[in-house]
Amino acid sequence: MSENKAPRVAKFVYDFTEGNKDLKDLLGGKGANLAEMTNLGLPVPPGFTITTEACKVYLESGEEPAALRDEVSAHLDALETRMGKKLGQADDPLLVSVRSGAKFSMPGMMDTVLNIGLSDQSVQGLAKQAGDERFAWDSYRRLIQMFGKTVLGVEGDLFEEALEAAKSAKKVKVDTDLEAGDLKKLVTAFKKIVKKQAGRDFPQDPREQMDLAVKAVFESWNGDRAKLYRRQERIPHDLGTAVNVCSMVFGNLGPDSGTGVAFTRDPASGHQGVYGDYLQNAQGEDVVAGIRNTVPLAELERIDKKSYDQLMQIMETLENHYKDLCDIEFTIERGQLWMLQTRVGKRTAGAAFRIATQLVDQGLIDETEALQRVTGAQLAQLMFPRFDEKAKVEQVGRGIAASPGAAVGKAVFDSYTAVKWSRSGEKVILVRRETNPDDLDGMIAAEGILTSRGGKTSHAAVVARGMGKTCVCGAEELEVDTKRRRMTVPGGHVVEEGDVISIDGSTGKVYLGEVPVVPSPVVEYFEGRMHPGADDADELVEAVHRMMAFADRKRRLRVRANADNAEDALRARRFGAQGIGLCRTEHMFLGERREMVEKLILADTEEEREAALTELLPLQKKDFVELFEAMDGLPVTIRLLDPPLHEFLPDITELSVRVALAESRQEPHENDLRLLQAVHRLHEQNPMLGLRGVRLGLVIPGLFAMQVRAIAEAAAERKSAKGDPRAEIMIPLVGTVQELEIVREEADRVIAEVQAATGTELKLAIGTMIELPRAALTAGQIAEAAEFFSFGTNDLTQTVWGFSRDDVEASFFTAYLEKGIFGVSPFETIDKDGVGSLVKAAAEAGRRTRPDLKLGVCGEHGGDPESVHFFHEAGLDYVSCSPFRIPVARLEAGRAATQSTGSDHR
Repeated sequence: MSENKAPRVAKFVYDFTEGNKDLKDLLGGKGANLAEMTNLGLPVPPGFTITTEACKVYLESGEEPAALRDEVSAHLDALETRMGKKLGQADDPLLVSVRSGAKFSMPGMMDTVLNIGLSDQSVQGLAKQAGDERFAWDSYRRLIQMFGKTVLGVEGDLFEEALEAAKSAKKVKVDTDLEAGDLKKLVTAFKKIVKKQAGRDFPQDPREQMDLAVKAVFESWNGDRAKLYRRQERIPHDLGTAVNVCSMVFGNLGPDSGTGVAFTRDPASGHQGVYGDYLQNAQGEDVVAGIRNTVPLAELERIDKKSYDQLMQIMETLENHYKDLCDIEFTIERGQLWMLQTRVGKRTAGAAFRIATQLVDQGLIDETEALQRVTGAQLAQLMFPRFDEKAKVEQVGRGIAASPGAAVGKAVFDSYTAVKWSRSGEKVILVRRETNPDDLDGMIAAEGILTSRGGKTSHAAVVARGMGKTCVCGAEELEVDTKRRRMTVPGGHVVEEGDVISIDGSTGKVYLGEVPVVPSPVVEYFEGRMHPGADDADELVEAVHRMMAFADRKRRLRVRANADNAEDALRARRFGAQGIGLCRTEHMFLGERREMVEKLILADTEEEREAALTELLPLQKKDFVELFEAMDGLPVTIRLLDPPLHEFLPDITELSVRVALAESRQEPHENDLRLLQAVHRLHEQNPMLGLRGVRLGLVIPGLFAMQVRAIAEAAAERKSAKGDPRAEIMIPLVGTVQELEIVREEADRVIAEVQAATGTELKLAIGTMIELPRAALTAGQIAEAAEFFSFGTNDLTQTVWGFSRDDVEASFFTAYLEKGIFGVSPFETIDKDGVGSLVKAAAEAGRRTRPDLKLGVCGEHGGDPESVHFFHEAGLDYVSCSPFRIPVARLEAGRAATQSTGSDHR
């Protein structure tokens, strides 16, 4: 559900002069920011916004609110009075755009229609008023094309094919070379396409055009690509979109007109400067579509210095006002600059960290706000490997570095193939001339995106940056032939579909074959091999270093590691771990020790069992000594043995075959037969819910006692060596306090024996995992025997939902995600309503019984950014995660602590 959900209100339409940037829930991001720019006195074409509330009513009932038509008419009348012309009038028509605008930016995912109000009559008036017949017919063909595709559902390729045919007949390559007569013919062709495909004529009534376009924008909220994008970006589905009706200004009136997109800082690097794209004699969609290659924004200074200087001043005003990187759309109409949109711009992970620290240094924001400008997901991106600069490579092209990263995969030339191959386990690079919103599913599936057209503000670049995908755009020297599914590179070499290529989103370089990768400088920093410095890589490291320091100062949650050996523990400590939250002792019994555990489980006599335990004890003790040494002075939570039993038994099928073959050959097989009988006896239909955890410790006498003894003796040895071991013993899979009491009684006895034998005082905390619903529901009772709880959210999720992770993720999770049943896998981000409710209830009940009860989480959710915020709110003391995710958890813990005062920054 959305936060700060606006109440249903009687007013459904707001003039741009009425709103402000804080009304995004009601006016959407675009409408709120158009209002804010209007309030600032910036040159914004007049218009009005239809609210998200109107959209919600339409989507729920299938009809517009009863009052909406009259409100729109009143605002349209006011707009016509202000502009001195009427919508679509024959002699001097007012034209408007109808554009979507949800609370959160969804670039290209919903619909826009420009030039509404043009008809067979008004196009003549527009030509006369503008003194440019070509411009008028170009605008009319654009309206029919956009309206036909967006509102009437006509296949867009049909219009593109007609446009290509017109250019071919004229023997020209770009749209701007078509003359007025050519465009008149194209309008006739487009109208025929509409009549044939939509079963109706293109509407000549301008109000009908506008009303149908508004409905189309409402409906685009639930379009397939919009829903897919929201799932990808975790945007709530119930927000709805606003609709902005804005008087048209024209960038396609000749060489003294144009359109562009500008950034107040480089969205790829975060560096300050002049960044953006400009296209002369064009309308806004031409820039983001990437159909015509733009010129850098700096060229505008040469083309139109007056507009350039005004734009630079406005950009500075907006950045200081929003205190952030701003993404700006503008149009120049015959030397007059107009602002069409601004928003807090999407940026790469590296840019996010650089910009946050720059703004702190400039005094625009403080540390608390800076933490809301970066995310754990962005930090994780910065930790991905990069290409090895020393490797032998074959560079075949270079485009614009649109979104950084090192991506390697097989070239594919359409989204369907990208998705299909990706689901089969292939890594792919989506190669297109330019992408459009219909390519979204392929962009999600691909490792990276490569286009031969477009710049940093093209659809591919903007969407890739938002998703954290590697992207290279505008590699003009590469000839992409999507129909023949191939790409020709300089020198004539052909890359066929399925050939491996590598793209570097940090440099824009494109390589043949697989380029090896090396660790990220950010990982080297966390490992202690790189320190903040002056070059570009170190500048990023400096920004990360400062943001981590901010987070560590602000956070309440401590961050521990899931680590099972000294090597992982040392790495975790370098990454900032404040202890070990989960040491899985079953991982210590794999390899050559597996046979020892097998002997223990299958032992028929007490002597056999004692022999197996005696053999395991010194090995366990050595493991724990190494672990305590690596984590000296920090807590180490050791979970006693918790394997599903089948993991330590021979495979029943393989053993059965062996016995059968021995019998058929009349070979000795008594030992195998005895083993097979024991495996049959212990065989379980569902091992994950069978003899494991505390149940195994209770059924196999001496097993947990041996492990407790190894822990206690290792702690005593470290203390005698002047170390500071801080061991915590965790009992797994407890469902009732009686289980814990029995194990605890045995553990206390063993610890007392070791203290007496070594003369060393030991303080070993004993607690349990809360990973069964019953344990959560009876947490108050269990806390009587536990000094700490650690929530095992992997198993708790399985048992609350009643499904096995090993089976369901491959079988039906994809369908559940596509149908919107899951916004995200409950194994990836904690299910707050179900699993989360049990965590909160157990935490509260446990602390009612034992106020000083220590609470942590050791499932994979401990390193998930969104889940970390939940655990902070639930009052836990620490999260524990894999070593690589520790920096992410540290950062998110800091963000969680400052969230109440931070901005809603997406």
